[in-house]
Amino acid sequence: MESAVRMAGTLGPRAGWRAERCSIAAALEVIGARSSFLILREAFYGTSRFDDFARRAGISEPVTAARLRELVAHGLLEREPYREPGQLTRERYRLTRMGIELFPALAALLQWGDRWLEGVGGVELRHQECGERAGIELRCDAGHTVGPGELELAARRRDAPGARPATHDQKEAGDV
Repeated sequence: MESAVRMAGTLGPRAGWRAERCSIAAALEVIGARSSFLILREAFYGTSRFDDFARRAGISEPVTAARLRELVAHGLLEREPYREPGQLTRERYRLTRMGIELFPALAALLQWGDRWLEGVGGVELRHQECGERAGIELRCDAGHTVGPGELELAARRRDAPGARPATHDQKEAGDV
């Protein structure tokens, strides 16, 4: 299986293009810390309270507090007040739409770890309706399963889903 994505259009040849404004690098700036991934894992597993995040993720309370603040600031989690009878009002955390859309990345890490790392894999994802295992596949918009060697990295079309209007700086730099 070919592992390299082919650089297409204005991105080829590879020597003539640098990965500036990289979406992967930007995403890692938001969630690159191991503890951030563990907190997000726990949020997907239903955890919502600070103490539970710290305990279940196995991270200290100061690190938990810092990561929760960051994930809220970046829009992946939101705070929500709750109150148990006879208790003071506290805050719990829940995933936002932005956070929920990160689930395939975490599921891909789970799938990869199950396949390639010895001694892990105590859980699996199953489809509730039929009970069969669920996995991550990369597909094109036409529904074809694709691997890295079947992909091209190309400049985004301005009309592509998720495309944002070019900024003045991008137009000046010829990045559009």
